[in-house]
Parts: sequence; C-alpha cells; structure tokens
Amino acid sequence: MSLTLITLLKRRAGLSREDFVAYYEARHRRIGEQVLAGYVTRYVRRHLTPLDGNEHECDADAVMEIDFPDRPTMEAFFAYAGSPDIAATIAEDEEKLFDRSRIRSFTVEDFTSEL
Repeated sequence: MSLTLITLLKRRAGLSREDFVAYYEARHRRIGEQVLAGYVTRYVRRHLTPLDGNEHECDADAVMEIDFPDRPTMEAFFAYAGSPDIAATIAEDEEKLFDRSRIRSFTVEDFTSEL
C-alpha cells in the first residue's frame, strides 16, 4: 500500500511569489527529482494562490506531495537523504527558497466519499 507525504512550504521573507515559483520549478525541483529518483512513485508541487487574488500572510506557499510505494521505502529514502552530502545539498538550496523553520511534513490517511 502506498504512502503519501505532504509537506507545507513557506517561502523565505523578501521573496516574491513569482520568484519563489520560478526558482522552485527551475532549480529546487531538479534537486528533488535527483534525490527522490528510485524511491518515489510521484512528486508533485502545488503552488498556492489566494482565491481572492490578494496577498495574505499564510502558513504555506506550496504543498509538496510525495508518494512512496510503502513505509520501508520512505524510511530508506530518509536515511539516504540524511547522509551529510545529500542533506547539505538540500539544505543549501532550501536556504535560498524557504523559511526552513516553518516547514511541516505529514503522512496522509485518505478517506474518500462516494458521490
């Protein structure tokens, strides 16, 4: 049974929404793809835009979704990503993009309504 990880991401102060999305999709996403390859079945970034079109202070600017085939694969990924060289590469790029103190991750339990 697959396992979904959801991460709420907040852009760093002073970075516009447009620059945040552009950098994430041009640079940071590629690091994610390289590191996640072989471990995940899906890697999605959902950039949030306020429905009313106005800038509001919000807890997240993007939602990242990652699907793992199972919990052991997710745990193997985190062990790999926690190695000093991989962790340093990720952290260095995250500093350019995110307020790392506000990153929050969750596993997801789905409940679907039949309509």
